[in-house]
Amino acid sequence: MQPDFRAFGENLRKLRKEKVRLTQSEFALYVNMDRSYISGLECGHANPSLDIIVRLAHGLGVHPGELLKPLPKVPLLSNGEPAS
Repeated sequence: MQPDFRAFGENLRKLRKEKVRLTQSEFALYVNMDRSYISGLECGHANPSLDIIVRLAHGLGVHPGELLKPLPKVPLLSNGEPAS
């Protein structure tokens, strides 16, 4: 089973904006990481280690499992577009 890094990234972005209300740069400083790495995680381009997941969760004040939740299934139309 391939991990869903896109879901992880969307969860990270949502929690960062809602829980701590910090920019990527501010949050990166807070968790002692590079802003470009945070950006890569949020875009689903980076593969975080368990250590990183725990550090991010701690910085957000959430359980690490919150970052690993799958995205809700969205029904698709016959042309592949998401149904509204």
